[in-house]
Amino acid sequence: MSLPLIAILVVFPAAMAYAAASDIVTMTISNRLCLLLVAAFAICAISLGLSWSQIGWHLAAGVIVLLVGIALFAVGWVGGGDAKLVAATALWFGFEPLLPYLMVTAIAGGVLTLLLHQLRQAPLPGPAENWAWAKRLHGVQQGVPYGVALAFGALAVLPQTAIWRAAIGL
Repeated sequence: MSLPLIAILVVFPAAMAYAAASDIVTMTISNRLCLLLVAAFAICAISLGLSWSQIGWHLAAGVIVLLVGIALFAVGWVGGGDAKLVAATALWFGFEPLLPYLMVTAIAGGVLTLLLHQLRQAPLPGPAENWAWAKRLHGVQQGVPYGVALAFGALAVLPQTAIWRAAIGL
C-alpha cells in the first residue's frame, strides 16, 4: 500500500475519529493531532506529486479557514481545538469541496446540538454518574463537542476530494 493511500485511508480517518472521541471525553482536541494532520498532508501531497501551485491552494484554504476560526474563537463561538481542526481539514481538502464540508459539518453540528440539548434535559443514567466525562458532557453549562461534527463532515466529504481521487488513482 502506498504512502498517500495509507494517509488517506488510515491516518486521516483515524485522526478524525480520535478528534471526535477526544472531544466527547475531554472537550479538547489536541494540538498534536492537528499537527499530525498537517504533517500527513505534506507527506501525502509530496508523495502524490501535487504541484507547488496545488499545494499553495491547499495551504491558502487552510490559512483562510484558520483565520476565520481564530476570529470565531475570539468571540467565543467555537473552541480553539475546533478552529485548528477545521483548518487542518481545509488544508487536506483545498477549496473545491470546502463548502460541502462546511455545510455537512454545520448540519451535523446542529443535529448534535439538538440531541445534546434533549439529553441534558433528562437525568444522567445511574451508572454514568461515575463517569467524569459523561457528567461533564451532560452538564448544561458545557458546550458542544463540535469535533464530532467536524469529523463527521470530513469523513462524509473525503471521497469527493481531489486528494482522495489522486490517492486511489482516479
